[in-house]
Amino acid sequence: MERGLIRVSVIAFCHDGRGNYLISKRSQGCRDEQGTWEPVAGGGVKFGEKIDDAVRREIREEAGGASVEAVEYLGYSDVFRVQNGIETHWIAHNFRVQINPADAKIGEPHKCDEQRWVTIAELEQMENLHSQFPAFLEKYRERLQ
Repeated sequence: MERGLIRVSVIAFCHDGRGNYLISKRSQGCRDEQGTWEPVAGGGVKFGEKIDDAVRREIREEAGGASVEAVEYLGYSDVFRVQNGIETHWIAHNFRVQINPADAKIGEPHKCDEQRWVTIAELEQMENLHSQFPAFLEKYRERLQ
């Protein structure tokens, strides 16, 4: 199996300040894990881009330009996956980000079939979560409540 390069990403788990989190369902236009639920905003950091800028860009792109009200750094995680037969290692910087829920909408309809607001308790009962989501929830559970 071919090995890829180490990549850096950001994950922004967006909330409304009242205990609800915005998740999205991956469409057939995504490279993998279609039909699974994940935090709305996340993706690779671009060369020369600061981590804080990447978080805000991903929210603009994936949450339809929702305004950011507060950003909390949760920590990082090592994500090891196989994509298209290539081993990948992502260093994911994880954030809890309060956004204005009135502004949130699907920003990338070619990658997202649906968005919805859920509580952590509801999320923990859902099926079809992205493979990395349960570990994220376990790691940060106390800080997400």
